[in-house]
Amino acid sequence: MSSVQPNSHFVDLKDIPADVLHHILDTAKRWKAARRGLPKGAVDEGAPLEGYTLAMIFEKSSTRTRISFEMGMQQLGGSSLVLQGGSMQLGRGETVADTARVMSRYVDAIMIRAKSHDAVVELAEMGSVPVINALTDRSHPCQLMADMMTIEEHLGSVSGRPMAWLGDGNNVATSLIEAAVKFDFPLTLGCPDTLSPNAEALAWAHAEGGNITVTTDPVAAIKGAEVVFTDTWVSMGDDPNDGRMETLEPYQVNAQLMAHAADGALFMHCLPAHRGEEVTAEVIDGPQSVIWDEAENRLHAQKAVVAWCLGKI
Repeated sequence: MSSVQPNSHFVDLKDIPADVLHHILDTAKRWKAARRGLPKGAVDEGAPLEGYTLAMIFEKSSTRTRISFEMGMQQLGGSSLVLQGGSMQLGRGETVADTARVMSRYVDAIMIRAKSHDAVVELAEMGSVPVINALTDRSHPCQLMADMMTIEEHLGSVSGRPMAWLGDGNNVATSLIEAAVKFDFPLTLGCPDTLSPNAEALAWAHAEGGNITVTTDPVAAIKGAEVVFTDTWVSMGDDPNDGRMETLEPYQVNAQLMAHAADGALFMHCLPAHRGEEVTAEVIDGPQSVIWDEAENRLHAQKAVVAWCLGKI
């Protein structure tokens, strides 16, 4: 087991050692297997987070994030407290620093789905309890932990497996770039010039020796990939009328494009999906799609993330 310290943050994959990330996923797999046959609401053996409370701040709407974290805390024997950003003093001008100091007196950890990545970083710096990034405008590390877990369940080790991203170089793409370095796999991102991936993330990945390629050619991006990722073309906060829909049309993941991937390639999507836009129904509902396993694994991966942050694994 990796050596961990309580009060560790989970803000970006790039800041967490690879062996720790593997340890978190190994724990998630073990806990998932142990739950087979148990009722969904049953508490895990030993109730490892009994007496612990996770505050969950939502500045953006959520389905999978809220349910998976809330059920995860229940299964670990702990409790959760749901807070809407707009109903807090944080939404009325109280500083992030003051919010962090106060909340640290009340709860054991904070999960936040935020508009601003800088706010999450400040929350972690100014508070005295672990902070978990459940999505920001920059990154989505919890999603990628579930994705890596899903790939390993279906294909075995992710190391060395070529993967492809198609579409907007958004926050999920940023965390995928970081995952490619930490889990050691080649990644090609097919994105239009106007929606290219985060330049800072790419520079970091190349400095770390990552095998990352960016192209505007969707066929070149997907060619030979064993795993294909995409995401909605219009994320929360994006303007659907800024021309992005037309720009992204060539990057739609359809049967013709998937034919260029490796035989048996997996299709992944973090959801929610818009069938007929970024992906066709034929692909997302087809035999190569593992989106439901991917969605379920948010629960298992995040349970292990919270437990690691609190020094329980």
